[in-house]
Amino acid sequence: MIRSLLTSFLLCLCLLASPAMAVAPDEVLADPALEARARVLSAELRCMVCQNQSIDDSDAPLAKDLRVLVRERLVAGDSDAQVIDYLVSRYGEFVLLKPRFAWHTFALWAAGPLALVAGLLAIFLALRKRRTQAAQAADTPVAGLSEEEERRLKALLDDNG
Repeated sequence: MIRSLLTSFLLCLCLLASPAMAVAPDEVLADPALEARARVLSAELRCMVCQNQSIDDSDAPLAKDLRVLVRERLVAGDSDAQVIDYLVSRYGEFVLLKPRFAWHTFALWAAGPLALVAGLLAIFLALRKRRTQAAQAADTPVAGLSEEEERRLKALLDDNG
């Protein structure tokens, strides 16, 4: 009994954790090869409404229109590159989830590695500064107590002892 409940719970949990595909049955192409190509292309295109979802995952009406447009272009005989180029010319590079490497996207591609190098350099410099300060502190002589401070300390220790 407990085992069947646990199995049912795990099955429900797996179903909830799986990604939701927003492709409606009326959008699916009859040709499995074209449908597979459409799914691959849809996974690479950004929903302009949701912005961090592919059009394959989005339920937005614009995403449905884009999925239908992709399938229409594939049925018309366009290659995958032609479909992508058509959508980029119509909506701009923002429609691509993974932007192309070009001169105008260089800053986008270079930002990650530059941030990593800057962070490592900052850590290196901070550790070097800490080592230098520790070495200087070790070289600085410690000043002893004055005669008056020693007398007061001895008096306090004698009173408590």
